[in-house]
Amino acid sequence: MHKIELDPALVERLTVERGGRLHVFDDFDPARTAHLVIDLQNGFMEPGAPVEVPLAKAIVPNVNTISEAIRKAGGTNIFVRFTTPSETLDGWSSFYKRFPKEVRQAHQAAFAPGAHYWQLWDELDVRADDLAVDKQRFSAFIPDTCNLHEILQARGIDTLLITGTLTNCCCESTARDAMQLNYRIIFASDANATLTDAEHNATLNNMCALFCDVMSTEEILEALERKAPAAVAAE
Repeated sequence: MHKIELDPALVERLTVERGGRLHVFDDFDPARTAHLVIDLQNGFMEPGAPVEVPLAKAIVPNVNTISEAIRKAGGTNIFVRFTTPSETLDGWSSFYKRFPKEVRQAHQAAFAPGAHYWQLWDELDVRADDLAVDKQRFSAFIPDTCNLHEILQARGIDTLLITGTLTNCCCESTARDAMQLNYRIIFASDANATLTDAEHNATLNNMCALFCDVMSTEEILEALERKAPAAVAAE
Protein backbone atom coordinates (compact mmCIF):
# COMPACT_ATOMS: atom_id res chain seq x y z
CA MET A 1 0.00 0.00 0.00
CA HIS A 2 1.21 3.51 -0.73
CA LYS A 3 2.37 5.77 2.07
CA ILE A 4 -0.06 8.65 1.57
CA GLU A 5 1.22 12.18 2.16
CA LEU A 6 -0.94 15.17 1.37
CA ASP A 7 1.02 18.41 1.64
CA PRO A 8 0.10 19.95 5.04
CA ALA A 9 0.46 23.48 3.68
CA LEU A 10 -1.90 22.67 0.81
CA VAL A 11 -4.44 21.07 3.16
CA GLU A 12 -4.31 24.08 5.49
CA ARG A 13 -4.72 26.56 2.63
CA LEU A 14 -7.66 24.71 1.10
CA THR A 15 -9.35 24.28 4.48
CA VAL A 16 -9.13 28.01 5.15
CA GLU A 17 -10.34 28.89 1.64
CA ARG A 18 -13.31 26.52 2.04
CA GLY A 19 -14.48 27.94 5.34
CA GLY A 20 -12.99 25.31 7.63
CA ARG A 21 -13.64 22.17 5.57
CA LEU A 22 -11.36 20.29 3.20
CA HIS A 23 -13.97 18.27 1.31
CA VAL A 24 -16.68 19.90 -0.77
CA PHE A 25 -18.42 16.79 -2.18
CA ASP A 26 -18.95 14.68 0.94
CA ASP A 27 -22.73 15.22 0.77
CA PHE A 28 -23.19 13.23 -2.44
CA ASP A 29 -26.37 11.32 -3.28
CA PRO A 30 -25.51 7.57 -3.56
CA ALA A 31 -28.25 7.02 -6.14
CA ARG A 32 -26.57 9.56 -8.41
CA THR A 33 -23.07 8.22 -7.79
CA ALA A 34 -20.97 5.85 -9.89
CA HIS A 35 -17.86 4.06 -8.67
CA LEU A 36 -15.41 3.84 -11.59
CA VAL A 37 -12.90 1.01 -11.18
CA ILE A 38 -10.14 1.83 -13.66
CA ASP A 39 -8.01 -0.81 -15.41
CA LEU A 40 -7.74 -3.44 -12.66
CA GLN A 41 -7.04 -6.07 -15.29
CA ASN A 42 -4.62 -8.98 -15.43
CA GLY A 43 -2.30 -6.94 -17.62
CA PHE A 44 -1.73 -4.50 -14.76
CA MET A 45 -1.93 -6.93 -11.84
CA GLU A 46 -0.15 -10.22 -12.57
CA PRO A 47 3.56 -10.63 -11.85
CA GLY A 48 5.41 -10.11 -15.12
CA ALA A 49 2.36 -8.62 -16.85
CA PRO A 50 2.95 -6.06 -19.63
CA VAL A 51 2.10 -3.10 -17.36
CA GLU A 52 2.54 -4.67 -13.93
CA VAL A 53 1.81 -2.32 -11.02
CA PRO A 54 2.90 -4.36 -7.97
CA LEU A 55 1.16 -2.12 -5.44
CA ALA A 56 -2.17 -2.43 -7.23
CA LYS A 57 -2.93 -5.82 -5.71
CA ALA A 58 -2.90 -4.25 -2.24
CA ILE A 59 -5.75 -1.84 -3.04
CA VAL A 60 -8.19 -4.54 -4.18
CA PRO A 61 -9.73 -5.06 -0.69
CA ASN A 62 -10.50 -1.34 -0.47
CA VAL A 63 -11.90 -1.29 -3.99
CA ASN A 64 -14.15 -4.23 -3.13
CA THR A 65 -15.26 -2.55 0.09
CA ILE A 66 -16.27 0.58 -1.80
CA SER A 67 -18.03 -1.49 -4.46
CA GLU A 68 -20.12 -3.30 -1.85
CA ALA A 69 -21.01 -0.07 -0.04
CA ILE A 70 -22.06 1.54 -3.32
CA ARG A 71 -24.31 -1.42 -4.14
CA LYS A 72 -26.00 -1.30 -0.74
CA ALA A 73 -26.50 2.45 -1.01
CA GLY A 74 -28.13 2.22 -4.44
CA GLY A 75 -25.23 3.48 -6.53
CA THR A 76 -23.58 2.06 -9.64
CA ASN A 77 -20.29 0.21 -10.07
CA ILE A 78 -18.62 0.45 -13.47
CA PHE A 79 -15.50 -1.56 -14.28
CA VAL A 80 -13.50 0.24 -16.96
CA ARG A 81 -11.07 -1.81 -19.05
CA PHE A 82 -8.17 -0.52 -21.11
CA THR A 83 -8.65 -1.95 -24.59
CA THR A 84 -6.46 -1.94 -27.69
CA PRO A 85 -7.61 0.84 -30.03
CA SER A 86 -9.92 -0.52 -32.71
CA GLU A 87 -8.14 1.48 -35.39
CA THR A 88 -4.49 0.90 -36.30
CA LEU A 89 -1.98 1.90 -33.66
CA ASP A 90 -0.97 4.77 -35.94
CA GLY A 91 -4.13 6.51 -34.71
CA TRP A 92 -2.34 6.92 -31.37
CA SER A 93 1.21 7.09 -32.66
CA SER A 94 2.18 9.80 -30.17
CA PHE A 95 1.92 7.10 -27.50
CA TYR A 96 2.83 3.87 -29.27
CA LYS A 97 5.86 5.22 -31.12
CA ARG A 98 7.54 5.73 -27.76
CA PHE A 99 8.17 1.96 -27.74
CA PRO A 100 10.00 -0.53 -29.97
CA LYS A 101 7.87 -2.35 -32.53
CA GLU A 102 7.87 -5.63 -30.61
CA VAL A 103 6.67 -3.86 -27.44
CA ARG A 104 3.88 -2.14 -29.38
CA GLN A 105 2.74 -5.43 -30.84
CA ALA A 106 2.83 -7.18 -27.46
CA HIS A 107 0.83 -4.38 -25.85
CA GLN A 108 -1.72 -4.48 -28.67
CA ALA A 109 -2.18 -8.23 -28.29
CA ALA A 110 -2.29 -8.11 -24.50
CA PHE A 111 -5.23 -5.71 -24.32
CA ALA A 112 -7.26 -6.98 -27.25
CA PRO A 113 -10.86 -7.80 -26.23
CA GLY A 114 -11.04 -11.30 -24.81
CA ALA A 115 -7.28 -11.68 -24.27
CA HIS A 116 -6.12 -12.96 -20.90
CA TYR A 117 -4.39 -9.72 -19.88
CA TRP A 118 -7.49 -7.72 -20.89
CA GLN A 119 -9.68 -9.62 -18.42
CA LEU A 120 -10.56 -8.13 -15.03
CA TRP A 121 -8.47 -9.30 -12.07
CA ASP A 122 -10.21 -12.31 -10.56
CA GLU A 123 -10.01 -11.00 -6.98
CA LEU A 124 -12.28 -8.09 -7.82
CA ASP A 125 -15.82 -8.35 -6.50
CA VAL A 126 -17.81 -8.06 -9.73
CA ARG A 127 -21.56 -8.77 -9.71
CA ALA A 128 -24.12 -9.30 -12.44
CA ASP A 129 -25.67 -5.86 -11.89
CA ASP A 130 -22.34 -4.07 -12.28
CA LEU A 131 -21.42 -2.51 -15.62
CA ALA A 132 -18.29 -2.84 -17.75
CA VAL A 133 -17.01 -0.25 -20.21
CA ASP A 134 -14.06 -0.57 -22.58
CA LYS A 135 -11.97 2.54 -23.21
CA GLN A 136 -9.32 2.97 -25.88
CA ARG A 137 -7.29 5.80 -24.34
CA PHE A 138 -6.03 6.73 -20.88
CA SER A 139 -9.05 8.89 -20.11
CA ALA A 140 -12.54 7.42 -20.25
CA PHE A 141 -13.98 10.79 -21.27
CA ILE A 142 -12.13 12.03 -24.33
CA PRO A 143 -14.18 11.89 -27.56
CA ASP A 144 -14.65 8.46 -29.14
CA THR A 145 -12.76 6.51 -26.46
CA CYS A 146 -15.97 4.89 -25.12
CA ASN A 147 -19.61 5.64 -24.28
CA LEU A 148 -19.14 6.12 -20.53
CA HIS A 149 -20.36 9.74 -20.49
CA GLU A 150 -23.57 8.76 -22.27
CA ILE A 151 -24.19 5.88 -19.83
CA LEU A 152 -23.74 8.18 -16.86
CA GLN A 153 -25.96 10.90 -18.28
CA ALA A 154 -28.73 8.42 -19.03
CA ARG A 155 -28.65 7.31 -15.37
CA GLY A 156 -28.65 10.84 -13.97
CA ILE A 157 -25.23 10.36 -12.36
CA ASP A 158 -23.42 13.51 -11.25
CA THR A 159 -20.78 12.16 -8.82
CA LEU A 160 -17.90 9.78 -9.54
CA LEU A 161 -15.74 7.80 -7.12
CA ILE A 162 -12.48 6.85 -8.82
CA THR A 163 -10.35 3.86 -7.90
CA GLY A 164 -7.86 1.73 -9.84
CA THR A 165 -4.54 2.04 -11.62
CA LEU A 166 -2.40 3.84 -12.55
CA THR A 167 -3.01 6.72 -10.17
CA ASN A 168 -1.05 9.19 -12.29
CA CYS A 169 -2.15 7.93 -15.70
CA CYS A 170 -5.60 6.53 -16.49
CA CYS A 171 -7.14 7.37 -13.11
CA GLU A 172 -5.85 10.94 -13.10
CA SER A 173 -6.68 11.46 -16.79
CA THR A 174 -10.22 10.23 -16.26
CA ALA A 175 -10.71 12.44 -13.18
CA ARG A 176 -9.41 15.56 -14.89
CA ASP A 177 -11.65 15.19 -17.92
CA ALA A 178 -14.71 14.19 -15.89
CA MET A 179 -14.42 17.29 -13.71
CA GLN A 180 -14.35 19.44 -16.83
CA LEU A 181 -17.60 17.76 -17.90
CA ASN A 182 -19.04 19.00 -14.58
CA TYR A 183 -19.00 15.73 -12.63
CA ARG A 184 -18.30 15.90 -8.90
CA ILE A 185 -15.20 13.77 -8.39
CA ILE A 186 -13.95 11.86 -5.34
CA PHE A 187 -10.53 10.28 -5.76
CA ALA A 188 -9.82 7.45 -3.32
CA SER A 189 -6.38 7.97 -1.78
CA ASP A 190 -5.93 4.36 -0.65
CA ALA A 191 -7.79 2.62 -3.50
CA ASN A 192 -5.63 3.90 -6.37
CA ALA A 193 -2.12 2.67 -7.11
CA THR A 194 0.90 3.41 -9.26
CA LEU A 195 4.59 2.54 -9.32
CA THR A 196 5.97 4.76 -6.55
CA ASP A 197 4.75 6.71 -3.53
CA ALA A 198 6.18 9.90 -5.04
CA GLU A 199 4.09 9.56 -8.21
CA HIS A 200 0.99 8.61 -6.25
CA ASN A 201 1.23 11.54 -3.85
CA ALA A 202 2.00 14.04 -6.61
CA THR A 203 -1.31 13.14 -8.21
CA LEU A 204 -3.22 13.21 -4.91
CA ASN A 205 -1.96 16.70 -4.15
CA ASN A 206 -2.80 17.98 -7.61
CA MET A 207 -6.23 16.35 -7.53
CA CYS A 208 -6.94 17.87 -4.11
CA ALA A 209 -5.80 21.33 -5.17
CA LEU A 210 -7.71 21.65 -8.42
CA PHE A 211 -9.89 18.80 -9.56
CA CYS A 212 -11.68 16.86 -6.84
CA ASP A 213 -11.96 15.73 -3.26
CA VAL A 214 -9.35 13.23 -2.12
CA MET A 215 -10.77 10.83 0.46
CA SER A 216 -9.70 7.59 2.09
CA THR A 217 -11.88 4.49 1.85
CA GLU A 218 -12.96 5.10 5.45
CA GLU A 219 -14.03 8.66 4.65
CA ILE A 220 -15.99 7.47 1.61
CA LEU A 221 -17.81 4.88 3.71
CA GLU A 222 -18.62 7.49 6.35
CA ALA A 223 -20.06 9.79 3.69
CA LEU A 224 -22.22 6.94 2.35
CA GLU A 225 -23.40 6.05 5.86
CA ARG A 226 -24.52 9.62 6.51
CA LYS A 227 -26.78 9.46 3.44
CA ALA A 228 -27.99 5.88 3.72
CA PRO A 229 -27.13 4.52 7.18
CA ALA A 230 -29.42 1.51 7.01
CA ALA A 231 -28.29 0.51 3.54
CA VAL A 232 -24.58 0.39 4.27
CA ALA A 233 -24.64 -0.72 7.91
CA ALA A 234 -22.78 -3.92 8.63
CA GLU A 235 -24.98 -6.97 8.55
